[in-house]
Amino acid sequence: MHRHGYKGRKLGRERDQRRALIKGLATSLVEHGRIETTLPKAKELKRYIEKVITKAKKGDLANRRHVIAALSTRIAAFKLVDEIAPQLSGRTSGHVRVKRTRLRVGDGAQMAIIEFVDELKPAPKEEK
Repeated sequence: MHRHGYKGRKLGRERDQRRALIKGLATSLVEHGRIETTLPKAKELKRYIEKVITKAKKGDLANRRHVIAALSTRIAAFKLVDEIAPQLSGRTSGHVRVKRTRLRVGDGAQMAIIEFVDELKPAPKEEK
């Protein structure tokens, strides 16, 4: 246990690698709706994505730009702001859940699934 003032996990990486990892995991979560990763990564991703979703729900230009900066691809950012965030407007927080799953075969690491709490409806296909 730490004393006061320690925020976040290092995940065995330097700062830039850690930021890139979380950004990539967040993008994958938005694109796929649920992902499986290790428990510490899932818990760290939950802290990050909750803040991004809150900004996406506001939807104004400045917050939209924050979301674009927080995710790896513009497509994922637009999907979060335009498709996912409106479906999550019913709750103020707790948009994602972390569920423990299995121990990874190679090293025994605790795995977890992180997913959106609300069932997301796919966007209707536009006809040409």
